[in-house]
Amino acid sequence: MEKYIIAAMTRDRVIGKDNKMPWHLPDDLKLFKKLTTGNTVIMGRKTYQSIGKPLPNRNNIVISRSEMDIPGAVVCQSIAQALSKAEEYGKKIFFIGGAEIYRQALPLADYLCISWLKQDYPGDAKFPEFIESAWERLSETEYPEFTNILYKK
Repeated sequence: MEKYIIAAMTRDRVIGKDNKMPWHLPDDLKLFKKLTTGNTVIMGRKTYQSIGKPLPNRNNIVISRSEMDIPGAVVCQSIAQALSKAEEYGKKIFFIGGAEIYRQALPLADYLCISWLKQDYPGDAKFPEFIESAWERLSETEYPEFTNILYKK
């Protein structure tokens, strides 16, 4: 299965503040929905809690070291376990955050779908450092508030 990391971030790699995204960008949310609908999303517990419910029309997998019961989602204790479960679905896999999930998924991902924000925001969660030139740019789409770039390993 193809594995994607999908994220919105500032040029300083800020992805969140106080377990929330410090911005509201409808175009980015529409893009996220378009790309992930009908596929599998893998997220950490804090990301799940910030969303508050499983995302509709997707296979939701939440990674947590704690025992949790989430109606509409499968809870796994590791990235490896989550990927094993995701393979059963036979759909594209999207890692949707947060910072620790991105850090663990970066070496495993085939694609990065990054919305680079044009404005800076303060934050306490950052996307892991990566060497942009090590990834091939497949597409670049301009939006008023961000540039979305699809990279391939």
